[in-house]
Amino acid sequence: MLRKYGLAADNVVDVHIIDVHGRLLDRKSMGEDLFWAIRGGAGGSFGIVTAWKVKLVPVPSTVTVFTVTKTLEQGATKLLYRWQQIADQLDKDLFIRVQIQTANVSSNGKRTITTSYNALFLGDANRLLQVMKHSFPELGLTRQDCIETNWINSTVYMAGLSNNTPPEFFLQRTNPDRAYFKAKSDYARKPIPEKALEGLWEKFFDVESPLVVFTPYGGKMSQISESQTPFPHRKGTKFMILYWSSWQDAKENVAKHINWTRKVYSYMTPYVSKNPREAYVNYRDIDLGMNRNSNTSFVEASAFGTNYFKDNFYRLVHVKTKVDPDNFFWHEQSIPPLSLHMR
Repeated sequence: MLRKYGLAADNVVDVHIIDVHGRLLDRKSMGEDLFWAIRGGAGGSFGIVTAWKVKLVPVPSTVTVFTVTKTLEQGATKLLYRWQQIADQLDKDLFIRVQIQTANVSSNGKRTITTSYNALFLGDANRLLQVMKHSFPELGLTRQDCIETNWINSTVYMAGLSNNTPPEFFLQRTNPDRAYFKAKSDYARKPIPEKALEGLWEKFFDVESPLVVFTPYGGKMSQISESQTPFPHRKGTKFMILYWSSWQDAKENVAKHINWTRKVYSYMTPYVSKNPREAYVNYRDIDLGMNRNSNTSFVEASAFGTNYFKDNFYRLVHVKTKVDPDNFFWHEQSIPPLSLHMR
């Protein structure tokens, strides 16, 4: 629902956090600088959050979900180019992401590319069809494609689980479908040309289970300033891109999967954000740089900072320096304190 209401971090109204001195603080006692930093500013950098207080948002009693899949043979490339042009401009009640994978198209094992348009609409199917007819008729959405449900059950659908999965599934503390994966991310500010998409498709056949996901922004996301929270990917961002390759067996050729994501990431360089090349902080990518240990130099420790946070990174550093100058809360991509600059 980020196009309607922004991120979860945008809707946090209070937090309980244990700081480096062992004190349990709330918003009032921690101060606005730390409260700003922990709403998206590299989890694990400033303390241990024990509770979030989040503003609830209204949803209608009926929401609608759908998934429409198009193959290359059905004009997937042109359709995806059209989606890129309008996805961030759609009605704020409508979220349509695109999941791109490979699939067999015949008994002889020939593979193709599939683009699956996976959507949540905050309203009933009749209004959705009107919105789609006006904004994205090229998809050819029909009433038969639409599933009306309530919001909590839509979360099961959007997670890709089977229709009979109860929402209580999300209360489980472990993921039964455990797999290994390598992920990287990008942000696009303009549509990727059809010719470039065709070059991307060629790379999909190099591994068994590649996945690329385009997630639309716009709407509320464009109305929030880059500096309101540490999360800076706001106005002008059309969509986020995830590159993903997964494997089940720890003994498998891991390098093949890692190299695939790196190769695709390199190929996409001309078509995505620049200076900095932006990345999504929740798709942790050690390739962007890392704190190898708590004594790493500031320059090394901050290599990834502007990719995730743009100019907000420097404010995060100042907050870190104030609340944890000795860098007790450290991990491979935690926010470094200025004290590292002297080492």
